[in-house]
Amino acid sequence: MTTMERIWLKHYPAGVPADIDMTQYSSLVELLEESFKKYADRKAFICMDKSITYRELDQMSTALGAYLQSKGLQKGARVALMMPNVLQYPVATAAVLRAGYAVVNVNPLYTPRELEHQLKDSGAEAIVVLENFATTVQKVLPNTAVKHVIVGSMGDLLGIKGVIVNLVVRKVKKMVPAYSIPGAVGFNEALSAGRGLKFNKPQIGADDVAFLQYTGGTTGVSKGATLLHRNILANVLQNDAWLQPALKKPPIVDNMIIVCALPLYHVFALTACYLLGLRTGSTNLLIPNPRDMAGFIKELSKYQVSFFPAVNTLYNGLLNTPGFDKLDFSKLKIANGGGMATQKPVAEKWLKVTGTSLSEGYGLSETSPTLTCNPATIDKFSGTIGLPVPSTWLSIRDDDGNELPIGEAGEICAKGPQVMAGYWNRPEETAKVMTADGYFRTGDIGIMDEQGQTRIVDRKKDMILVSGFNVYPNEIEEVLASHPGILECAVIGVPDARSGEAVKAFVVKKDPNLTADDIIKFSATQLTGYKVPKQIEFRTDLPKTNVGKILRRELRDEKKAAA
Repeated sequence: MTTMERIWLKHYPAGVPADIDMTQYSSLVELLEESFKKYADRKAFICMDKSITYRELDQMSTALGAYLQSKGLQKGARVALMMPNVLQYPVATAAVLRAGYAVVNVNPLYTPRELEHQLKDSGAEAIVVLENFATTVQKVLPNTAVKHVIVGSMGDLLGIKGVIVNLVVRKVKKMVPAYSIPGAVGFNEALSAGRGLKFNKPQIGADDVAFLQYTGGTTGVSKGATLLHRNILANVLQNDAWLQPALKKPPIVDNMIIVCALPLYHVFALTACYLLGLRTGSTNLLIPNPRDMAGFIKELSKYQVSFFPAVNTLYNGLLNTPGFDKLDFSKLKIANGGGMATQKPVAEKWLKVTGTSLSEGYGLSETSPTLTCNPATIDKFSGTIGLPVPSTWLSIRDDDGNELPIGEAGEICAKGPQVMAGYWNRPEETAKVMTADGYFRTGDIGIMDEQGQTRIVDRKKDMILVSGFNVYPNEIEEVLASHPGILECAVIGVPDARSGEAVKAFVVKKDPNLTADDIIKFSATQLTGYKVPKQIEFRTDLPKTNVGKILRRELRDEKKAAA
């Protein structure tokens, strides 16, 4: 039996179609504009008690889009967004898409080295950044093609309260390092200017680029997964179809409140919170700093949430924070786990506390992201990544690309309308991850059962998964190798109770006085926090192949044996 027959379809929940109708919309913009009209008076986003309606999102994104067009950016230009979950993010995303440009999502915690690579690689000509991170932009600006900088502040769209918020952020908490970017324009200034300008509605089609989502792919160099309007559109429709059985179960919730604690620059939140939320007329509750668990729980206490997409570490953190078990979950319909493996003890505790089972899914930046998911109506944790969503083909293959029989472990390969067009300007890298018959190689090893449910058993890549973020050993090793006191190094992922995996570095010293603390501090100047090694082990030598390639797998196996 081959998976080409889609054996999983007979196990679909009632009402979920085998395929989605991709003719509904010509682009994401058409979907957005339909929702702006249909749900005009509903709240689209809430952040720090301030809400914006669908109508306001429509008006503000038109104004910002007109402002960007007035700067002479041509259709297809890339615009980088570098912000946490604040109201400016959804406004800027809609503005960039509607103006005919492509969004380049940037992690605001990037170091100058990481940011420079992404801006240069994408060819971004403009950037919208929160002032807290503007100093990083200032450091790399001369080395990039960026000509236009819009700087936002935490309080920009919060009304009168915004003045106090900005005062606290800048003066009390001192969260805005000094910066100087001549010619930079404030977010509210850009909005005001845009309101007086004509917005030119461009022709946008399904094959236009919507997002560049940067990922290490199968190697350490960060590459942009080119996601077209049709890729993201497909995934929004796939997720919408998949969730319908849960949404149709009583009590019916007309206006869903989605918890958006995952960062919007991450593809999971982009699709599952922002775009799916707009498609369904829901309200996204933005959480700018989910690490502040007490503050997060205080926010949750104000609303009856209906949809909660998150990663295992976030669920675990909440469950272990006082007060979470006192919240009202009577309207919670769906809890979706993704980004990293969901742990059974966490899922069981979540069900006990909230009364809603965790439905685990699976996907990648390259697949917009969802490929598979457990039915949203499951009553207990399955331990699998579920079934392929509508219009998706999954195939378990050997190293030569041959499909394996049911029950045998092989690489998970996928085909569907949500699969990226390729890596931005990297045809060789794209060729490496595509099979001759058009399947995307995920780099994950899985086993499919007779029902079409898949279980991930290993990762083919050396990638480390820290709290749902991909970390690539090559990148960290390159940084460590630049330290004058290090002779050789190798990096692997080790189990971590909090983040799923943590980065561990094995180091051969050149300088006998080098300490673990020296290495960690040095790494923190070059790498985002989650990539910094948490453990350092000094060695006199490292295991190598006969041609001198360091054997990371051997180091991993040693750790497993020791554990």
